[in-house]
Amino acid sequence: MRELGFGQPRDGIIQMAYVVADVQAAIEQWTSELRVGPWFLLDSFTGVDPVYRGQPSRADVAIAMAFAGHMQIELIQPKDEHPSVYREVIEQRGHGFHHFGVVTDDIAAGIAELEARGHVLAYRAGVPTGGEVAYLDGGHDRPGMVELIEYGPGMDAAFTAFWRASLDWDGTDPIRPFAAPPPPTSVPGSGPALQEETPR
Repeated sequence: MRELGFGQPRDGIIQMAYVVADVQAAIEQWTSELRVGPWFLLDSFTGVDPVYRGQPSRADVAIAMAFAGHMQIELIQPKDEHPSVYREVIEQRGHGFHHFGVVTDDIAAGIAELEARGHVLAYRAGVPTGGEVAYLDGGHDRPGMVELIEYGPGMDAAFTAFWRASLDWDGTDPIRPFAAPPPPTSVPGSGPALQEETPR
């Protein structure tokens, strides 16, 4: 099975995401109570050519990412009242779990496969690490949405750098800019280091 640089299987779940009322407060809770960090914060994200439920989207969110072991944790705070995949879940269920993130080599094929299973495309946009993401809604009987994350070297390099920062993290600098820091030459057991690409 092919693995990504941060140890999760390609074409598998890499992320668990939560919608929160205050991303800074949520980070504090995750760091102090669960010792998860450091967090890489993108204070404003609207996406590239975002489409929500068939219409152009103007929703802005703050996003923070960190790793618990090899699993990425994402915290998402809506920053306005515009309709979005995040706002609708808050209105339906409240804050809490939102989606599973799954890597795919072919986002169009991934969308088609989930639609064939009854999921509905809810959101699609380009992202800072390159490529696209797509959120699919499987209905109220599912624990959350599925986010398809298009594989690319920029994504893998950025997320791998975030993961490496979590190894033996001592609690310093719990909040860092959303940009992949230069990775070390190697990490025991992780294979060769990936070449960093600057997120776009």
